[in-house]
Amino acid sequence: MPVLNERAYLEHAVASVLSQDVDGPTELVLALGPSGDGTTELAHRLAAADERIRVVDNPAADIPIGLNLAIRASRYPTVIRVDAHSELSPGYAHRAMQTLERTGAANVGGVMRAEGRTPFQKAVAHLYNSPVGLGGGAYHGSTHEGEAESAYLGVMRRSVLDEVGGFDETIRRGEDWELNLRIRQAGHLVWFDPQLAVTYWPRESWWRLARQFRATGAWRGELVRRYGRRNGLRFFAPPALVVLLAVAVVIGVLQLTGVLAGAWSLIASLVYVPLIAYALLVIAVAFAPGGRGLRERLWTLAVLPTMHIAWGAGFIAGLLRGAHDTVDASRLGGRNTPLP
Repeated sequence: MPVLNERAYLEHAVASVLSQDVDGPTELVLALGPSGDGTTELAHRLAAADERIRVVDNPAADIPIGLNLAIRASRYPTVIRVDAHSELSPGYAHRAMQTLERTGAANVGGVMRAEGRTPFQKAVAHLYNSPVGLGGGAYHGSTHEGEAESAYLGVMRRSVLDEVGGFDETIRRGEDWELNLRIRQAGHLVWFDPQLAVTYWPRESWWRLARQFRATGAWRGELVRRYGRRNGLRFFAPPALVVLLAVAVVIGVLQLTGVLAGAWSLIASLVYVPLIAYALLVIAVAFAPGGRGLRERLWTLAVLPTMHIAWGAGFIAGLLRGAHDTVDASRLGGRNTPLP
């Protein structure tokens, strides 16, 4: 478990791990980044209270570096990746290890079940679980078990991780997708089991969400630079929206200033059609039937475009000039520090 500034979530995440029913010995290795909110002290208190918990320092704070440090410090043949911002469902580890044996897969993952506590966080969670929000990946809500492109978090065979060289430490976001690509290229199976569920708690504010999605989009653009067509077409929808918005702004300015007029202005106005359709889609998602409160629905009107536009803008930047040192600083205010 990579950990950095997770004081509000760490104890629940650790409890969900330690309560797992596994045949045989277990351990929880925390890759602890330099936190400033009391997480470091909490992590060491938890480790002192339970001999199954071990702490390794991750001064760089990068996720893949922390994961590799924790894996190298671990002692057992099955590696279960967990997140301090998540909680494993009861029976998760037992079921996942059974699925590993049943399928012969190298990596098994399940559903990322996003949940929220506030109206804003609930709106984000609803969109995480929606095909309109983060659609495409099986782990966002598919009910069909089978071979997968990637796995959320993942329950992995240590021997395969050693074979493919572990996580790529030059990739700060999307490291799980890249690892699973190498696992599949090595001839191994990645498997999705919808009976596995992990509760994920999204970012708690609009600004943090926007920063997270921009960083994630930038690294997907970097992965497209590196791996090209191996990336699914769904990744190109948000940047297409950003391009349409930019073109629409330019055309709008030209029309208002009279530079574009007559028949050409009418033809150029066609660019507004998909944007109007998108706006109607956002409204339809926000006010779709269901037991959600008004504040959550109103937040959805802001959250859905934020997710798409921030991700798309980051993607374009990452595609054109690379991600370089772009990181998700959404959990540390203004500090440009990598986060889990």
